[in-house]
Amino acid sequence: MPLNDRSQSSQGLVSAQNGRLNALKAKHAALSTKIEKEARHSFHSESLISQLKKEKLLLKEQIEGLRDAS
Repeated sequence: MPLNDRSQSSQGLVSAQNGRLNALKAKHAALSTKIEKEARHSFHSESLISQLKKEKLLLKEQIEGLRDAS
């Protein structure tokens, strides 16, 4: 593979990783909002909040994994 093709290929990979990272960050932020909203309800569901926090933590781990890989 010529050098220029490799450069374009690696740029495409970085762009895809950035897109994935941005999508994960957006999901993480949305979960934060959802958790806060649920916690404000007087009859909130602790099990739902716990589940949402677990999802948020998994997203955070994926975000950190992508950052470490780049």
